[in-house]
Amino acid sequence: MSLALELNSAIQDVANRLFAARAGRLAIPAVRNALPEKDIAAAYAVQLVNVRRTLAQGAQIVGRKIGLTSQAVQKQLGVDQPDFGVLFDFMDFGGMGAEISASQLIAPRIEAEFAFKLGADISERPASAAEVGRAVEAVAVAAEIVDSAIAGWDINIVDTVADNASCGGFVAGPWIPFTPELDLPSRTMRMIRDGAEISTGRGAATLGDPLNALAWLARTAIDFGEPLKAGEIVLAGALGPMVPLAPGDYVVEIDGFKPLWLRAKP
Repeated sequence: MSLALELNSAIQDVANRLFAARAGRLAIPAVRNALPEKDIAAAYAVQLVNVRRTLAQGAQIVGRKIGLTSQAVQKQLGVDQPDFGVLFDFMDFGGMGAEISASQLIAPRIEAEFAFKLGADISERPASAAEVGRAVEAVAVAAEIVDSAIAGWDINIVDTVADNASCGGFVAGPWIPFTPELDLPSRTMRMIRDGAEISTGRGAATLGDPLNALAWLARTAIDFGEPLKAGEIVLAGALGPMVPLAPGDYVVEIDGFKPLWLRAKP
């Protein structure tokens, strides 16, 4: 068997295991040893297999998510770049006041970030945050529910990319028109559960500026032959540490924006 066929077989096998884990909501051992070490291209190939399967079941793509936008997390996983995954319609848990059942996920965690809604296609590689910002129609406070099919969150870059960037779902607050004057890097974030602060951060934690993360994704999406389209939602990356999604009432506060609140149930 050729190396190409062996790799293709490995990609299909890993995709099958991850798809079954998600369908059954049962964690599986890390998959990184089944693919070439740190072969991010192979991991994205796994992700694509399962994206196509999910679309074939009738789901619709509503946007993308960006992960690994924190330098600390990149260092922890031994990478020097973010990653991305696909947002499907069933991942949208609703807006303000959404209720999320942890039992419908595997090992959910929650993180706060900005969400962008695109008002124009991005068909050419943006050179800067300012350039990509011209394609943004609106911005919202958002909570991403990150969820790993890998037991114990024992992941590296290959595991998380193959597992659709560990995306479980999202909640977006009210959308407001985007303008550069919002100065997203300067904004501070607090996440509160049942009155206790559980995560803090700043807009600058996302590659220095959430628009930098969006510009990276726009370029990468073009490289993958799937450019960002008008109407898509993009989760720009965590502003602070993610925490386990324990039952309770959550509030995400970002100065200058209306707070987002949601409820997690067992």
